[in-house]
Amino acid sequence: MPIARPAASVALEGVELRVLQIPLVSPFTTSFGTEHVREVIVVRALTSDGEGWGEIVTGAAPLYSSEYTQGAWDVALRWMIPALLDRYTLAPEDVATMLRPFVGHRMAKAGLELAVLDAALRAESRPLGEYLGAVRTHVPSGVSVGIQHDPAALVEAVGGYLDEGYVRIKIKIKPGRDIADTAAVRDAFGAIPLQVDANSAYTLADLDTLAELDRFDLLLIEQPLQEDDLVDHATLARRLRTPVCLDESIVSEKAAVDAMALGAASVINVKAGRVGGYLEAVAIHDLCRDAGVPVWCGGMLETGIGRAANAALAALPGFTLPGDVSAASRFYARDIVTEPAVLEDGHVRVPTGPGLGVQIDPVALDDFTIARETVRR
Repeated sequence: MPIARPAASVALEGVELRVLQIPLVSPFTTSFGTEHVREVIVVRALTSDGEGWGEIVTGAAPLYSSEYTQGAWDVALRWMIPALLDRYTLAPEDVATMLRPFVGHRMAKAGLELAVLDAALRAESRPLGEYLGAVRTHVPSGVSVGIQHDPAALVEAVGGYLDEGYVRIKIKIKPGRDIADTAAVRDAFGAIPLQVDANSAYTLADLDTLAELDRFDLLLIEQPLQEDDLVDHATLARRLRTPVCLDESIVSEKAAVDAMALGAASVINVKAGRVGGYLEAVAIHDLCRDAGVPVWCGGMLETGIGRAANAALAALPGFTLPGDVSAASRFYARDIVTEPAVLEDGHVRVPTGPGLGVQIDPVALDDFTIARETVRR
């Protein structure tokens, strides 16, 4: 399902970047570390008709991926923004092509593309969901639960999210914090939709442990092995009853093609930042839908900017599993948009206003900003 109607071109006059540091409501622990503050880059595209917003979802350190705040900041300011400004009128669909000479840095590319796309759609008074091909007004909301102090604390945290109405629970696991944690949640809450996320914490040497997870009737196990271990993931998938889902391994449509050809994944997590933009994310969605492979929308602790875009993406027809598009309050006591995402009967509304469909709270934006720079034509 290619984009039905391209967005109009914009006259790009400049791009502003800000580094934000936003406190989390509680520490978020995964197999690669604990975050207390979310550091993120916000992008503002300045055009002759107005502005557009994007989000570069890198973390402060290169732990989830090789990308990180200062690296994205440097490559965007030094190379990518000047390349975009080299062309006065710019169609959002051309951004990826113009940035292709720069190897990697997909999260930076995605944030810049989204800002230009938002600006173009706002100028047309056209919602992002309509542009991407959304077919739903609300998307089911799952929640990602970090590693807790012990299984009892995990059960307490999960219970709170179920009380709030989340329709799917994902728990983070790592060696030594896997079987007992999963068993505790399953024993406490019965047949709730449950999946686990390893964030690349295991190897094939842990096959027996991973196979033990089969007894918990999980929706899937997400990214059990390292990012580049497609062959090992295929080996693992043949040994498990639990569906294997790939996250970090899927960095492009080509990576998704390869993973499916090898039998390395029967489910795919689509993150626009990880694959280089929302247009690439749509291409992966289309590929998987045509192949009968379920996809769902992952999260990167986005602000209201990325959360609105993710809701629009998750409303496409191939997103048949609940994603990580949670309410803003799951992570932030204060967001940078005036109307943060909220949970409504286990779902999050897909914004219908022009572009992203959200408005920036300028006071909150300034309060969280620790660095700011603008490149103009």
